[in-house]
Amino acid sequence: MSGIEEGPIRLDFFKGRGLLPAIAQDHETGKVLMLAYINEASWQKTLETGEAHYWSRTRQEIWHKGGTSGHVQKIREIYADCDNDTVLFRVDQIGGAACHTGHESCFHQLVDRDGSVTVVGEKLFDPEKVYGK
Repeated sequence: MSGIEEGPIRLDFFKGRGLLPAIAQDHETGKVLMLAYINEASWQKTLETGEAHYWSRTRQEIWHKGGTSGHVQKIREIYADCDNDTVLFRVDQIGGAACHTGHESCFHQLVDRDGSVTVVGEKLFDPEKVYGK
């Protein structure tokens, strides 16, 4: 029975030791932009603001995607998988680039069967100018 609301979702943060994978996909093109992780606090912030918030495993803090670069992800739709332990954010990617390297997608390295890599797609911005690194 599709279209029947069954109440608020309960994501299974326990299974992932407090973190769940979150896939960001361009709402218009369907291109996979990135994979990051969310915790309960970043999940709530995403729901509250309508923009993607993730958990930085490196910095151990909530990370507002595009907070520094301006390349925010406006949430259009959210899907949860059948086990409630992965989410898919269908987003409008502001500025066209999701990757901190300046590429449209974090998945810009085409790996051949022999393990060699070809970078696909052009950089849309210079990370040094945006992040000062």
